Amino acid sequence: MSDHTPADNRKGDILPPNSPSFTPLHEAVGQPEMLADAPKALFQKLSILDRLLTPLILVCMVIGVVIGEFVPGVQSAFDTVQFDSVSVPIAIGLIIMMWPILTKIRYEALGRTLLSKKLWVHMSISLVLNWIVGPLVMLGLAWATLPDLPTYRTGVIMVGIARCIAMVMVWNQLAGGDGEYCAILVVANSVLQIILYSPYAVLFINVIGSNKQSALHLEYGAVAISVLIYLGIPLAAGVITRFAVMHLTSKQYLQEVFLPHFSPIALLGLLYTIIVMFAYQGHHIVHNLGPVFRVFVPMVLYFVVMWTSAFGLVYWLARREARRRNSVSGSFEYEMAVVQAFTAGSNNFELAIAVAIAVYGVGSDEALAATIGPLVEVPVLLALTWVAQFLRTRLQWGGDQTGDSERGHTMTNEKD
Repeated sequence: MSDHTPADNRKGDILPPNSPSFTPLHEAVGQPEMLADAPKALFQKLSILDRLLTPLILVCMVIGVVIGEFVPGVQSAFDTVQFDSVSVPIAIGLIIMMWPILTKIRYEALGRTLLSKKLWVHMSISLVLNWIVGPLVMLGLAWATLPDLPTYRTGVIMVGIARCIAMVMVWNQLAGGDGEYCAILVVANSVLQIILYSPYAVLFINVIGSNKQSALHLEYGAVAISVLIYLGIPLAAGVITRFAVMHLTSKQYLQEVFLPHFSPIALLGLLYTIIVMFAYQGHHIVHNLGPVFRVFVPMVLYFVVMWTSAFGLVYWLARREARRRNSVSGSFEYEMAVVQAFTAGSNNFELAIAVAIAVYGVGSDEALAATIGPLVEVPVLLALTWVAQFLRTRLQWGGDQTGDSERGHTMTNEKD
């Protein structure tokens, strides 16, 4: 098996590779003034919509809460538009949000990626972080911070065992992670989520959590339908769109014309989804501020701990790999640190909310606690995308200068 690294990702680029002033990071390390300007250069690479995304998200959160509080009948209106307990308005937003991102994935090159040793190493790391470490961390934080709020604690645990399959694609794209590897890990987690979410919920809430107040029973079918709607539809749309455009025009037109104009739809879908979700629970948030702020604590700690641990682990492995000097492929680099960090630090709050509403009711504390997930996740992980971009220029991701330069030339020559 080969250690293939997708050619579209380059390590340590201070500016886009096609820029006249492009400078690899290994050359910039000895130039403090260039490193000092790196965050500014990264900011300049962003589109206008990307630059305004943070304030736009905050504005949409406020708008959603205001709508939910002051517009009568909003929640009941959303409840009337459902498909097998899946909220259609939220599903529409998530599908629009993920469609352009999944269109960018180079499916025609996945065969080579699936044969690489690098993929299976990262697959193993991701599965351990997502299905062993993550749920246990959330369980511990929920009990440590909410010992006297069992209903809210249950909602928090339900968020912790729902591994992310949607928003992680957005955060990964914003932070400059590897889209192909991220898509593969998301698909793997989606399959496992269909199989494991129901028994995990029973185990962590009824057995380990000793919740005797209500017996939790989940059906595999409901979880499978939710995952298939949130991931299956945009995945199919992305594959069809990519190959249809390539067939009707050319790959160059797809990359240089179609995708730059199509991609902003994903961020518009994100903003729409945020407004809908916060409008859905805006009334409950405003009238339960005490417990809401209590639930903030385990959520914030969870996202920061999981993201930092995964990012730090990949960086440590990158430095160890560089010291051994026995690999020129770069199995552990910045792009994969971003993939692992956001995959481990994100959660499928859509599934957690849907299940909490179906089991406990739309006005329950469990449903409110699950709804607080995106309230915390969106601003925290958005901030971590900026932290990731900052660490991209501040940390040394390769070995010596010669090794980094060779890897850069190798990836350049591999590009289609």
